Amino acid sequence: MNGNPATATPPTPPPARRPGGRSTRVRTAVHQAVADLIAERGYGTFAVAEVADRAGVADTSIYRRWGTLEALLMDMVVSRLTEYSPIPDTGSLAGDLRSFATKAAEDVTGPDGLALLRTVVTALAAGPDGESARDRFLSIRSEQLQGMLERARTRGEDAPDMLEVLDGVLAPIYIRVLFGVAPLTPDYVNGLVDRMLTRRPG
Repeated sequence: MNGNPATATPPTPPPARRPGGRSTRVRTAVHQAVADLIAERGYGTFAVAEVADRAGVADTSIYRRWGTLEALLMDMVVSRLTEYSPIPDTGSLAGDLRSFATKAAEDVTGPDGLALLRTVVTALAAGPDGESARDRFLSIRSEQLQGMLERARTRGEDAPDMLEVLDGVLAPIYIRVLFGVAPLTPDYVNGLVDRMLTRRPG
C-alpha cells in the first residue's frame, strides 16, 4: 500500500556534531598545560605526568597521541606559531607584511613567547623530533607566506620571495628577542618591512 506523503513520518536527522569535539578540547588543554609549564620552568624540567595532571587528562592519552614528550612540545610550538597566527589579508603587500611582522613580534614577546623560542632552539639540537618540527613549521609557514605573496603578485605588486621575508623580517625579530638586544618597538618592526621593500630592485 502506498503511503500518504503528507502524513509520512520524516526521517530522523543525524545528531548535530559539536564543534571541535573531545579530541580538539584535549589537544587545546594539553597544549596550554605545556605552554604554562615551559613559561614557568623552561624546557626539559617537567614530565608527561605533570602535563597530564595540569590538563586534566590521563598520561596514557598523551602517549597514545604524541608518543613522546618531545613530540608533544614540538606540536604545541608549531601550532602556536602557525595556527594561532594566521596570515593577514589587508589588500596591499605593505599592509600584509606590516600586519604579519606585528603579529610575529607580539607572539614572541607575549607571556610565553621567549620560552617557546628557546624551546625550539633547544629541541633542534636534541634529535629528530626537533628537526621534524622545524620542517613542519617551515612547510606550513612557507605555504601561508607564499599565498600572501601570490595575492600581491595577482594585484600587480612586486612581491619579494619567501626567503626574503624570512631573512628580512622574521630573523631579526627572533634574534632580537632571543638575545635581548633591544625592545621590539612598532617603529622597529615596521622599519624591517619598509627596508626590505625599499631595497628591492626596480
